[in-house]
Amino acid sequence: MTAAPERDPGLQPERTRLSWRRTTLAATVAALLAGRQALHGGITPGSVLAVALSALAWLAFLRVAHRRMLRLDAPRPGPLDSREALAAALCTVALAVFAAAMLV
Repeated sequence: MTAAPERDPGLQPERTRLSWRRTTLAATVAALLAGRQALHGGITPGSVLAVALSALAWLAFLRVAHRRMLRLDAPRPGPLDSREALAAALCTVALAVFAAAMLV
């Protein structure tokens, strides 16, 4: 049995980490703008629910991104887990739906 060659980390993990950070920043801006738009007309039960759901989707996305960035420090980071990929996609879609619903 031959040992796996030592991984040359290169810049790929750093580019991936930066990509996750940019995406997290974009999600943060989307969540903040959604919250601002929801509270623009005054505080109502619907607006509080919209802000809470946006914050929940944002926090879930932050968790997925943080876990992925931590795994990039491994000598051989594996691919993104399918559950985490689904969670990230659902959070992104949820934030987009909340933003669209607040514009209508």
